[in-house]
Amino acid sequence: MQTYTLDQLARLLDPAHHGDSDMLIRGVSPLDEASGASVAFAEDAKLLDKVMTSAAAVVLVPKDFPDTGDRLVWRVDEPRIAFLRITELFVGKPAFRGIHADASIDSTATLGDKVSVDACAVIAKDAVIGEGCQIGAGAFIGEGVVLGKGCIIDANASIMPGAILGDRVVVHPAATISADGFGFVWLEDHHHKVPQIGTVEIGDDVEIGACTCIDRATLGVTRIGKGTKIDNQVHVGHNCDIGEHVLLVAQVGISGSVTIGDNSVLGGKVGVVGHLRIGSGTTVGGRSTVTKDIPDNTHYWGTPAREFKKAMREQAAAARLPDLVRQVKELQKEIEQLNRLVTLSEHE
Repeated sequence: MQTYTLDQLARLLDPAHHGDSDMLIRGVSPLDEASGASVAFAEDAKLLDKVMTSAAAVVLVPKDFPDTGDRLVWRVDEPRIAFLRITELFVGKPAFRGIHADASIDSTATLGDKVSVDACAVIAKDAVIGEGCQIGAGAFIGEGVVLGKGCIIDANASIMPGAILGDRVVVHPAATISADGFGFVWLEDHHHKVPQIGTVEIGDDVEIGACTCIDRATLGVTRIGKGTKIDNQVHVGHNCDIGEHVLLVAQVGISGSVTIGDNSVLGGKVGVVGHLRIGSGTTVGGRSTVTKDIPDNTHYWGTPAREFKKAMREQAAAARLPDLVRQVKELQKEIEQLNRLVTLSEHE
């Protein structure tokens, strides 16, 4: 198990640090589960009581955190980021495992240096696997697929023909890349399949969640930009163009030929109608249904999705509907009473 002294961790966060503590730190923990050999963090002054009672060796806190007396804290600009940097030290990288005897690798496939292939994985004809890639148990790498350097293809993931992955792409278990897009036309008396003969291009440092499906283009390319992170059970339809550093949260469903600009976020269960454009820097709130183009740098929500502030005003108005209905009924009664009085006066 990797260990670090308190002084080594302090130097990681502040190279100018000149401490002398040799206390061994063995990991990181939540405040209420920490031991005397772990590091914890707190982002909010509301956690002061938990910080004071935590057994952690040290707690990372904001620079404006209340006074903690003799309790050891490290005051940093961003406690969560500092905690992340320390956590990364304790996350061991998978060791090089070589080629398992039960793996199936076609003789025409090309494997770079230090490629690991686990049991029952299949690498098909003419596939190219970059240096340092790790192919999990039962994974399938189809004919002609290209993987860049340092990719991780987890157990039972399928990279079908027509896929090209950049460097350091992570594909989690049971995800499928480059399966046929959903293309059919009505022909006389049946749905006739449209051949899907395009490709899928995945940029560097993309992460693809478990059971996610990214469809192969009908013609041309389905593209995922570098740095994009895709959660579990997401569907990306054929010929979509997803920008760089986009976040697609769990169960997002994107129909074919949708374009999403850089640095956008789609919350959980968002659905997108085909052939639309979602602008760069845009956020779409969870469970929304996008039925029209969305401009850059906006926040949309709802079904159908509309500008967030407008949607909130509509929600507030809807909450007042019971009172408005009651007022209308009272006004109707008053009008009826006035009408009766007018009718009586006309007969006098």
